Amino acid sequence: MSQVRDIISDGVWRNNVVFSQMLSLCPTLAVTSAATQGLGMGAATMAVLIASNALVALLRGLITDEVRIPAFVLIIATLVTIVDLAMNAWLHELHKVLGLFIPLIVVNCLILGRAESFACKNSVALSALDGLAMGAGFTLALTLMGALREIGGSGTVFSGAANLLGPAMGVLETRLYPGDGALVMILPAGGFIVLGLMIAAKRTLDARKKAPRPQAAPADTPPSLAAAS
Repeated sequence: MSQVRDIISDGVWRNNVVFSQMLSLCPTLAVTSAATQGLGMGAATMAVLIASNALVALLRGLITDEVRIPAFVLIIATLVTIVDLAMNAWLHELHKVLGLFIPLIVVNCLILGRAESFACKNSVALSALDGLAMGAGFTLALTLMGALREIGGSGTVFSGAANLLGPAMGVLETRLYPGDGALVMILPAGGFIVLGLMIAAKRTLDARKKAPRPQAAPADTPPSLAAAS
C-alpha cells in the first residue's frame, strides 16, 4: 500500500514532470494559453502514457536490451496514432487547435522516460498506475498553468470548452471579470513568466514542509532555561 501511495505522490506532486523534473516544456509552454487546451493535451498524453506503460510492462519479457528503445518508440508511436485519429474523429475542434502537438507526443520525454525507468521493471498494474499518476500530474500542471494565463489574459476560465471538449463541458466556461486582461499573459512570454512563478511556488511549499519545526520547551522548564535553549 505504501508503494501505491508513493507512486501517486511522486506523479502528482513530489516528482511532477513539469514543476520538479522540468520535462515536456515544449507542449507545456505552447498549448497552455487557455485551460481547455491544457486539459485536452494533458488528457491525450495521459491516455498514451497509461497504455504505453501497461504494454511495455506486459511485453518486457519479449523485448531484449538491444532493441528496447526502438521497441518502446514503436509502441508509443502506435498509441499516439490511435489517439490522434480518435481525437480527429470525436474531438475535431480540439484536434485542430492542438494541431502538430498531438503527433509530437511520440517524442515526449516523459513517456519514453517512464517506459525505460519504471514500466520495464515493474508489473502491469503498477506500471499503469504510474502512468495514471504521472499523466495526472502533467494534466494538472497544464490545466492550472492554462487557467492562470487565461484568467490574466482574457478574464475567462475554460473558454470554448463546449466547442473543444463537447457540449457537456460547457458548464466549465466561466467569465471572472468583464473586459480583457494583460495580453502578455497569453503570449509566449506569459508562459515563461507563469511557469517560473509556479515552479518557485512549489519549491517554496516543499521547503516549508521539510523545514524542522521548533520544539516547545517542557512545561516545568524555567523560563530562563527555555530561553537559553
